[in-house]
Amino acid sequence: MSKTTLAIIAGVSVATGAAATAAFYASRGDRKLTPTKSTPVTTIATPTSPQPPKPLPPLSTKLFSPPVDPTGLFQYGFPGPISDLNPTPSTTSAFDRRTRNPHWVAEHITPESLAIRGGDRKHSVFVEDEAIPPKFRAKLRDYSRSGYDRGHQVPAADAKWSQEAMDSTFLLTNMCPQVGDGFNRDYWAHFEDFCRRLTNHYPSVRVVTGPLYLPRRDPADGKWRVSYEVIGNPPNVAVPTHFFKVIFAEDGKTGGNVSLGAFVLPNQPIANNKPLTDFEVPIEAVERASGLEFAAKLPTQRRKMLCEEVQCSVLIREYEERQKDLRGPAPPKKLGPTSSP
Repeated sequence: MSKTTLAIIAGVSVATGAAATAAFYASRGDRKLTPTKSTPVTTIATPTSPQPPKPLPPLSTKLFSPPVDPTGLFQYGFPGPISDLNPTPSTTSAFDRRTRNPHWVAEHITPESLAIRGGDRKHSVFVEDEAIPPKFRAKLRDYSRSGYDRGHQVPAADAKWSQEAMDSTFLLTNMCPQVGDGFNRDYWAHFEDFCRRLTNHYPSVRVVTGPLYLPRRDPADGKWRVSYEVIGNPPNVAVPTHFFKVIFAEDGKTGGNVSLGAFVLPNQPIANNKPLTDFEVPIEAVERASGLEFAAKLPTQRRKMLCEEVQCSVLIREYEERQKDLRGPAPPKKLGPTSSP
């Protein structure tokens, strides 16, 4: 899918109404005192002037009260949607009960957090998240023989600073079905490595990751449709068509600059020589496709473009090498414009 088609059109309709008001004015005609036959009197004319308008009575709730009460439904409970906000030591996420996948998962990595080795992956196991009601929960058995990996949204390697932190990345609320060979175990892993390597330039890096369900054009009739697989027996967990990452690379200064990068990758095998910049998109495209907002409170003057400051590219490193040196070599910095002599 091209970058152009990632910008999903959002329509907004506005309804307007009008209220009519009326004012009533009262006036008095001229009155004259009529003299009697026996006593002559002087005729006195009473000047007339229009009376000020009477104030309108307040609208009666009885007159305008609707005959129905739709919000009365809430006495039995709020239907939703409910996004289960789920903070853990190493992640913060919002869960989508309909797809049984997270809406998004956020993490924070620093040079210090990546230097601490307090957790070991061999002690962690995949677990269902009991914070989610059972009927909305992704189950371990849903992934069994599905052909998909339990794909971390926040990688376990980013949470080695404690065993508890690493264990929390193995909750199924941090997972989505991902293609294994060529994606989760390859290009996607190299992309995660790129995020960690950013800490060589930036003292604080925040990453938000999540699934997308994007439309594809049907070659038969040219119409756009959203179609995705659902795994489990009975079908329970949706398989995303794409994944996004939004990166906030902070300069570490109070009120300082934040370098932003947004990427959308298809959930399919990707050749390792594919440029990462091919998947770079405007952050607004991710927002429109996901229904989320990422930087609404970040002033424009503090925003920088990540891929204008560093070379956004994956580095192919074997798994063992990545685990041994989490930060790896720094992505090359881009040269700024040279000043005139």
